[in-house]
Amino acid sequence: MDRKYLFLISFLYVLAVFACHGGTAAHAQSPAAGYPSKPIRMIVTFPPGGSTTIIARLIGQKLTDSWGQQVVVDNRGGGNTIIGSEAMVKAAPDGYTLLHVTSTHAINPSLLKTPYDAVRDFAPVATLVGTETLLVVNPQLPANNLQELIALAKARPGQLNYASSGSGTANHLALELFSILAGIKMQHIPHKGAGPAVTDLVGGQVQVFTNNALPLTPFVKAGRIRAIAISGENRLISLPDVPTFTEAGLPGFSVNSWQGVLAPARTPRAIIDKLSAEYARILRTPDVRDTLQKMGADTMIGSPEQFAALIKTDLTRYAKLIRDAKIRLE
Repeated sequence: MDRKYLFLISFLYVLAVFACHGGTAAHAQSPAAGYPSKPIRMIVTFPPGGSTTIIARLIGQKLTDSWGQQVVVDNRGGGNTIIGSEAMVKAAPDGYTLLHVTSTHAINPSLLKTPYDAVRDFAPVATLVGTETLLVVNPQLPANNLQELIALAKARPGQLNYASSGSGTANHLALELFSILAGIKMQHIPHKGAGPAVTDLVGGQVQVFTNNALPLTPFVKAGRIRAIAISGENRLISLPDVPTFTEAGLPGFSVNSWQGVLAPARTPRAIIDKLSAEYARILRTPDVRDTLQKMGADTMIGSPEQFAALIKTDLTRYAKLIRDAKIRLE
């Protein structure tokens, strides 16, 4: 065979081997290999002052310490959490814009038309915490325990008012369920987040409120609001004198909520897995676990698949509660 043809064949063979190896190397390079290489924006769907911001900052700082890239908490309150959620959906699916959500994410579809699909347009990353519901009142209200509050509300039908973090939020549904079980009627005063609601509760503009214990405990300990009862089977470590609803005489009241992290749909699975693993590691550290527990929150470690299942389950659960309670947005 002519030497020039041998040379050509050898050259083509080398090119083919190089292309093959290069392609394999490129294929093996995971999208998460260099992630994160710049700051991460964590959108929180409520104004500052509530438990979502507290937890987002706590865990965000741990992510910053671990990865050396700043996690910036971006409060996008309003629109019943839709404003922040829509901003995240429109972001690039690259892991640099995440969404810190609550159970409200699974409530909204049963109450209003959202500009996104609660399942299809999001990629679940991790569950973070589960929280029970603490019932509190303004200390000027002449009710020192649950039975006194129920008796007062029955004596003044429609005259007592209660705050929520917004129409259709988990604490709005909690107060509606409480009213149904207790056989009372109160006026609903929606707010744009737990922070503003607590401010009005302390100031006396509203009289009753429920939320997880994180943003409420300091005000209870300072005597600026009065804690009445906590949902769940056990009392809070941070507020051991506050009875459970069962202990206080209303065993049917069982309401808890969750917080978690979502990413835009089509975010590479390798990045989702890297984030999920890091959240799980952080939540298992004793200092984070103990800090959350003292605030009244339990760590809730879950895989992306488990979080996806939880959202779908709660979409059904809350739809039934909203339908049974005939709840409508004001």
